[in-house]
Amino acid sequence: MSALSVTAVRGRETPLGPVTAAAYRRFLESGEGTALGAAFLQCPSWAEVKEGWRGRLVGWGPDPGSGRLSGVALVLLRQLPGTRKFFAYLPEGPVADWADPGIDGWLDPLLRYLRAEGAFAVRIGPSPAYRRWSAARLKAAAGPGRRLADVLASEVDPLGAAVAERLRVRGWRRCGGEEDGDAQPRHVFRVPLTGRTPDDLWAGLNQEWRRNVRRARKSGVEVVVGGASDLPEFYRLLRITEERDGFRLGRSLAYYERQYAAFNAEEPGRMKLYLARHEGEILAAHTMVHVGGRVWYQTGASADHRREVRPSNLLQWRMLLDAQALGADVYDMRGVPSTLDPDDRPYGLLRWKLGTGGDVVETLGEWERPLDGTANHALYRAFQTYLAHR
Repeated sequence: MSALSVTAVRGRETPLGPVTAAAYRRFLESGEGTALGAAFLQCPSWAEVKEGWRGRLVGWGPDPGSGRLSGVALVLLRQLPGTRKFFAYLPEGPVADWADPGIDGWLDPLLRYLRAEGAFAVRIGPSPAYRRWSAARLKAAAGPGRRLADVLASEVDPLGAAVAERLRVRGWRRCGGEEDGDAQPRHVFRVPLTGRTPDDLWAGLNQEWRRNVRRARKSGVEVVVGGASDLPEFYRLLRITEERDGFRLGRSLAYYERQYAAFNAEEPGRMKLYLARHEGEILAAHTMVHVGGRVWYQTGASADHRREVRPSNLLQWRMLLDAQALGADVYDMRGVPSTLDPDDRPYGLLRWKLGTGGDVVETLGEWERPLDGTANHALYRAFQTYLAHR
């Protein structure tokens, strides 16, 4: 069966098959593609960043072969040791219209395509939000033993709830159940930018943030955009941050160098490195990624000393202003913990981000399912057992 000529199984199916990187990028840059809000993890360049994975670019629409598309997906394939089978991963993808009630028209062909590529199971990350909590509501709800799930959401997205139900009835399982069990953060922090001026953004900061930004300026902190040659200093500060804050990302300097080169080769300025200097020394360094109408604060690092001059607050304020100047709809500060207990160490990160006045958003998270076939189901069960005992 041709990848571009599928037989209807459940209603009308959409032609689907491999697409070129150029056609994929054109779709993301089109009005239709931009409206779907692709994450940077679904850019073709992300496949160059992830070592040990094979990348596949897939598209569907009226005529994928000629670049007429209505959706796309970057698929990462990881070979299961000792087999010729692969685990298929679509990080924060596919880039699709999840409001379309006819998702089977492209989802079924996508699964068959992946099965033909040797995949035994697939994990996806649908884009719709599920629940949202305002900063004010979470600040008021913080307390011993409290978690996000204990607080009534400010808003429940009906589309997210509908997509979750559609996936469940089609045999998909939410990774980690109701707790975080995803490779990408399920709870993220987003500052809305649409229709807001710099004065509006300043008014959205809490008193502590405004005070810290003023203190950094008064102390002579300078924020500049660095380049590839500054990545070793960023990485040095990142290792200090990991040690101080008790986490380990497990990434090398080469990883960030590869990421910076791949993103900016795809589109100049897609990834930027912001540096905060004080008396000639770099005290903090944060990375920012821009795709379509979205901007992400990706990774932050800071020194242990001179923290009283608040370099990270001024860095973030500059990045927030730059995101607004780019015309972005949202400034995404990425993952936050689900704890609301001030005595929990991770709560400090959430508290810091809450000061920008945005919202905590629970995404639909990641969903998995084995592909058809007895052998694929057996491999998937073995794979789940392996993950559970790592």
